[in-house]
Amino acid sequence: MRIVSLLPSATEIVFALGLGDELVGVTHECDWPPEAATIPAVTRSTHDLGSRSSHEIDRLVGESVHGGSSLYELDEAALAASQPDLILTQELCAVCAVGYRQVNEVAREIDADVSVVSLEPTSVEGILNSISTIGAMTDAEDAAIDVVGELRERLKKLETRLAQRRERGQPPVRVVGLEWLDPPFAVGHWVPEQIRRAGGWDLLGREGDASVRTNWQAVREVDPEMLILMPCGFHLAETVAEWERIPRPAVWGELEAVRRGQVFAVDGSAYFSRPGPRVIDGIGLLAEIFDPDGFVETSPLGSWTPLL
Repeated sequence: MRIVSLLPSATEIVFALGLGDELVGVTHECDWPPEAATIPAVTRSTHDLGSRSSHEIDRLVGESVHGGSSLYELDEAALAASQPDLILTQELCAVCAVGYRQVNEVAREIDADVSVVSLEPTSVEGILNSISTIGAMTDAEDAAIDVVGELRERLKKLETRLAQRRERGQPPVRVVGLEWLDPPFAVGHWVPEQIRRAGGWDLLGREGDASVRTNWQAVREVDPEMLILMPCGFHLAETVAEWERIPRPAVWGELEAVRRGQVFAVDGSAYFSRPGPRVIDGIGLLAEIFDPDGFVETSPLGSWTPLL
């Protein structure tokens, strides 16, 4: 089967199912696993970023991410040249990937028999279901069962440990997770659930709902014990650089998280922005930050850093 993935998360799933050799097209953002970079890209950025400063890039990306315009543009000629049998796309976010409607129209022009599958997870369970869906569409049901089973087992171990810590009096950590920094956006979709499953309580995000724009006064009003910075699509070094660039809000010194030195940057792109297998790694990452005595080395190496 010839598979085109228009989602970094779907690319990760296809490789996890052992079908990397069947990928004939990916997005220009697909960077995991490293082998994905060797596959022809069938999308490109809507912005010419090559000659721009990091500040200009951050501004343009921010305007797209939270202004409703897409960061992706479909290379229709490259897609046609890949001669796909199956295209994996989404409708969940008009910004983060090429939309289902456009992809479906182009696919019909290429070949009426091309299958276009839209993945729309808004929860951890939905992400596991996406893995099963791709397995079913690629005749890899057995591999999907194995992958999902292994992820469920890892999640169960984390939850069992969390329950044990609760029994010993470890309370949930009051958290604000931010998926954009300037302006601040509270986390949404599966991320508040990741925070809950890791032993936290996100004070501004709502499980299953889209991220929402907030402000620093709202953060001050809920006054979290911990701040987790996870800008959408940013790896750890990019998040740290962005945080160093933007000015601190007026209420910064009033926040309990700041006074306690509990502000952390994480690799949002790898473990939170993408609804793929590594969301379970993200839960382990947060568990270690929330309760380092109870969760030792449950985070991937180099996935987070304190900022204070």
